[in-house]
Amino acid sequence: MPEIQIRPVIASDIPALVALDHHYSSNHIWQLDLQTGRMDESSGEPVRIASFRQVRLPRNVRVEYPRPAQNLIEDWTYRSGLLAATYKGESVGYISLMLDFSPLTTWVTDLVVHRPLRRQGIGTALILAAMEWTVNMNTHNLIIEMQPKNYPALCMAIKLGFELCGYNDRYYPNQEIGLFFGKVLR
Repeated sequence: MPEIQIRPVIASDIPALVALDHHYSSNHIWQLDLQTGRMDESSGEPVRIASFRQVRLPRNVRVEYPRPAQNLIEDWTYRSGLLAATYKGESVGYISLMLDFSPLTTWVTDLVVHRPLRRQGIGTALILAAMEWTVNMNTHNLIIEMQPKNYPALCMAIKLGFELCGYNDRYYPNQEIGLFFGKVLR
């Protein structure tokens, strides 16, 4: 892993963070399967079962970031925390954190690493810093949101002990599903 420093974002970081390539590539997707099961005995309604299955795509696809880049700076003003990863004095990644979205929970809304430095542990370091930040803010849970096409982030979350804890259909401004992975920290 490159020698990086994680610290709160300062004003001079903002142009470099906005300029980061926010898209990613993926060769897998978590596909939502909705099924109607047996009838619920108490309500008489059919039971609906939602599950996800990992599907390999026929080729690597480029996936655009789900939030418009022109809205990032404004969105960041509403975040409770914004941490930057720096390498050789340059901002090479960030994680955006939000409190008060759910009780006793810190919510990771954005996690981006400079494309040439991806898959070298910087995203993991940002998540670990977010875990520490969460504990320092006296919250007990950390939730990471992501698109079902973000296979690299899905793998990282699972590797770090996060578990799928929910989803929201048409969650993002681009109408993409949001997957939520959570971890209890206390």
